[in-house]
Amino acid sequence: MAGEGKGHSLQATALVNEAYLRLVDTKNVAWHDRVHFLSVAARVMRRILVDHARANRARKRGGGAAKITFDEALAVSDEPRQDFVALDDALEALSKFDERKSRVVELRFFGGLTVEETASVVQVSPDTVMRDWQLAKVWLRREMRAGRPR
Repeated sequence: MAGEGKGHSLQATALVNEAYLRLVDTKNVAWHDRVHFLSVAARVMRRILVDHARANRARKRGGGAAKITFDEALAVSDEPRQDFVALDDALEALSKFDERKSRVVELRFFGGLTVEETASVVQVSPDTVMRDWQLAKVWLRREMRAGRPR
């Protein structure tokens, strides 16, 4: 959220509040550990951000939404992140080919998990997470470029 523009209608506190409300509303969830909680929180935040972006796009009737490129630096960049919908669509497409790589991106990008935490969630080695992360970034960049209007 730090990279969003000043006019962005979803503030970080609103995102956290909405995520909290959705997580608290979940009944009978046995949190195994911190990593399990962060994994679920990453998925919830992804849904909130994508839903918000889709709502904004619908209000604007699709006009002028800027496309983002996927890059590891995007998570800490000062550049605006305006099109979570494009990233979500690309992640959905990736999950059809490789669910684990899609999950790795979701955990690292939306959840902010470390390589080790991500490895724990998906039950693979940290080296496998890094390979998945690198391959997924390349695949997502290509997919998102292909989706750009020419």
